[in-house]
Amino acid sequence: MMTFDNFTLPHWPHTYGSPNGKGNIRTVPADFIVKETLAFEPSGSGEHIFLHIEKTGENTEYVARQLARFANVRQRDIGYAGMKDRHAITTQWFSVWLPKGDEPIWANFSAEGVKILGVTRHARKLKRGALAYNQFELTVRQWQGDIDSTIAQLTSIKRHGIANYYGTQRFGHQGQNMVKALAMFNGEKVPREQRSIYLSSARSFLFNCILARRIDDNTWATGLNGDVFMLDGSRSGFACEQIDDIIRTRLDNNELHPTGALYGKGDLRTSIDAQRIEQSVFDEYESLTRGLIAFGLEMDRRALRVNVQDLTWNFGDENTTLLLKFSLPAGSYATAVLREIMDV
Repeated sequence: MMTFDNFTLPHWPHTYGSPNGKGNIRTVPADFIVKETLAFEPSGSGEHIFLHIEKTGENTEYVARQLARFANVRQRDIGYAGMKDRHAITTQWFSVWLPKGDEPIWANFSAEGVKILGVTRHARKLKRGALAYNQFELTVRQWQGDIDSTIAQLTSIKRHGIANYYGTQRFGHQGQNMVKALAMFNGEKVPREQRSIYLSSARSFLFNCILARRIDDNTWATGLNGDVFMLDGSRSGFACEQIDDIIRTRLDNNELHPTGALYGKGDLRTSIDAQRIEQSVFDEYESLTRGLIAFGLEMDRRALRVNVQDLTWNFGDENTTLLLKFSLPAGSYATAVLREIMDV
């Protein structure tokens, strides 16, 4: 029976050769700037107050708790579209359900590292994933590496996208979320608020393993017979038993992406070669798949590749500092970009 005693995360493969750069990230919060853009425009009226907030050196859950305390509401009445890094300057939206009664004077809200940039209203609570994209501005200090090789890798990323790995932060410090997930699946009781974190970690781990195998056989971007493809910038997709020239062209143009399973109850939708790879991962980690089924998760799909929009780079301070700017859709990780060019 599989256990995660002394667990360490696998070294999942890179897509454009081994990274040769190294340096320091997050030396100060301003080295990691994230700005989220919602997938819709708040209407200006409704039962939910929408707050545009800049936070520095604090995590999203901390801000949610402070807002709930200030507005005298339950924390479940607070919504946000995505979790944002703590060691960063991040701009994101929160919602507060206040259908009646006096609205707090938001100018009086005070929490360390938190600034309210704007207030409006909307008819519905802000839900996870309701983002168009996140915009990143990252500074790598004390950069060392081969400049030409790094530029070649960045050029490939700009043209072909990156492997859509879940970032290591998904798995907790030294992968401890995976240890706790397996313990939970084996009957150990865990706090309700932690349960979803461990379930997400287990599903993310299986997805990363599938993606790694697709990178090893060089089909993560070109596709396999039996794949389920997802349209770029959309959750829509379709199954394809036999790849033809039209599909190949759309894949080459980054209009379509192969997908990997987010394990749960239901149909994989893949077949033939693509299903064979996914099933081999599930067979290897049966303790995780059984646990995910027992907790009632539903099958879903995630793109194996993601386009990196508006990617620019600049080497400064006599090539000892690297500044990167780019945008990613909701659910994709800036560290997935960094890991292709440097040891993170």
